[in-house]
Amino acid sequence: MATEKRARLHGRLPLRRSLLVRLLAASITIAVCSVAATAWLAARTATSAIQQEQGQVLADDAQIYDTLIGYAADHTDWSAVAPTLKRLAERTGRHITLTTQDRRSVAASGTVSQALPARASALVDPLRADPALLPGVQADGIDPRAVGPYRLSATERGQLRQVARKLQTCLRGAGFAAGVVDGASGRPSLVMTGDSSVQRKVGEVCGVYQLDAPTKTEKRALGRLNTLVGGCVRRQRLDPVEIGLGFVPTRSVDEPVQRCVDTARREQLAPYVAPPALLFVATPAGAAEPGFHLSSANKGRIAGVAALVLVLTVAVTVTVGTRLVRPLRALTDAARRPAQQQLRVPVTSNDEIGHLAAAFNDLAERRERVEVQRKAMVSDVAHELRTPLSTIRGWLEAAQDGLAVSDEAFVASLLEEALLLQHIVDDLQHLAQADAGRFRLHPEPLDLRELLGHVAAAHRGRADTAGVTLVTRIEDTPTLLADPARLRQTVGNLLSNAIRHTPPGGTVTLRCRTAGDEIVIEVADTGTGIAADDLPRVFDRFWRADRSRSRQTGGSGLGLAIVRQLTEAHGGTVAVTSTPDTETVFTVRLRM
Repeated sequence: MATEKRARLHGRLPLRRSLLVRLLAASITIAVCSVAATAWLAARTATSAIQQEQGQVLADDAQIYDTLIGYAADHTDWSAVAPTLKRLAERTGRHITLTTQDRRSVAASGTVSQALPARASALVDPLRADPALLPGVQADGIDPRAVGPYRLSATERGQLRQVARKLQTCLRGAGFAAGVVDGASGRPSLVMTGDSSVQRKVGEVCGVYQLDAPTKTEKRALGRLNTLVGGCVRRQRLDPVEIGLGFVPTRSVDEPVQRCVDTARREQLAPYVAPPALLFVATPAGAAEPGFHLSSANKGRIAGVAALVLVLTVAVTVTVGTRLVRPLRALTDAARRPAQQQLRVPVTSNDEIGHLAAAFNDLAERRERVEVQRKAMVSDVAHELRTPLSTIRGWLEAAQDGLAVSDEAFVASLLEEALLLQHIVDDLQHLAQADAGRFRLHPEPLDLRELLGHVAAAHRGRADTAGVTLVTRIEDTPTLLADPARLRQTVGNLLSNAIRHTPPGGTVTLRCRTAGDEIVIEVADTGTGIAADDLPRVFDRFWRADRSRSRQTGGSGLGLAIVRQLTEAHGGTVAVTSTPDTETVFTVRLRM
């Protein structure tokens, strides 16, 4: 405790209370969390890498399967598949083996002595392809590349291409872009873009249907297919059906008939495709699925990255913490300067510390203004008290020296100065009580018409003496809850001030009205008025427009300050507007 007290006296804080140390501790905690987050991200990255690897494996498997299905659809056996397997193995880094369905080796990308996995990757059969691996395959499972007897001769291809080019020219003339695409059998087809209904109309004009007519080769193949389908439906006692180009029945068929169509197609295509084979895809080491192992180098790399993140975080935190503490130290040094020196710190940022520096500068400015006001107030108090005291002293010394007679006028003069002195002391006491928070109100329901009438009657004699007309315009107002003595004092001070600054022949008007949920009391006079530059200082203590502070032109300068304190104590506001040599209006607003 003694060490902490000495450190505090010398402007130093214990390390455990230092902002820099706490910031470092928080930053190190954040750094540890960031390392944990980095490790988590590394794990997520590794997981993502595994998923990508698995996705690549699936893509490679799909590529291998698609290539081999295409080979089988175009060949009657597997005798020449070895070069294809080798290219696939080099491209994917996998070991590929084809066997018969009883696992006799057909071909392999490497040595066939390697043990086969327990489970085959897929069955390579173009007549029963897997739609999951080949998205273009229809529900019947027949690969579109298996064309068999439907493959067109060179002459037929040439004739159809010539027709397709003529149709393409016609369509282009009609404003349609059409492309020619050759199918697996060599039959060309037109591909158009745009509105389908317009395509049909333009197609009818150009005669696109010319490409729909089957060739001699296709007619022979369709005839054989319809014979096979007819035999199947007769055996099952089903309604006959005819299959057209595109293998679409001429009428809608049910499932048994569709099975006959699919079976007939497979029977027709079987002699033209390679026999089914089991596909085994494995790693060069023989594993069915590739593994993912984090090497020592990768582990070290992750650990190095984590350590680097920690070091960078601590370094950045130290730098940032030092920069944060620097303006705080400047604030502390400025606050410890003697009160006579100007307290200002530079605002170097727009963050919380910058705002704190700006607030400190604002506080310093207000402190300087208060100090100036305090000095001025002390001087004004001394001046206000000196005048009556000097008068009393002068008269007493004259009486003591026999220069003045102690008669009734003498006593009246001394009593007047004593009352003035008492008035100043009472005003100061009121303001001191308000500043100390010991100002007490005793509110009660008031009839404002009656209260303001009494205040006006009390000041009417003084107004008559000064040659000023006092007018009251009081509307009927609701009952107001307020302290009657303090409210009389507020209005009385305003009336006294107005009468004092109104020349003979002028008018002072006391008005009262309601405005919404407020009661407005106004004291207007036709006196000398207040300059616009002086309006903000009207309610300052000891402020007077007459810088000479003559008793003939004003009071002590505390009356309006007391008015503001009393009004604010009632929860209201007071304001002033003035046109020099025309009118001055003091307005008090109180909530009902």
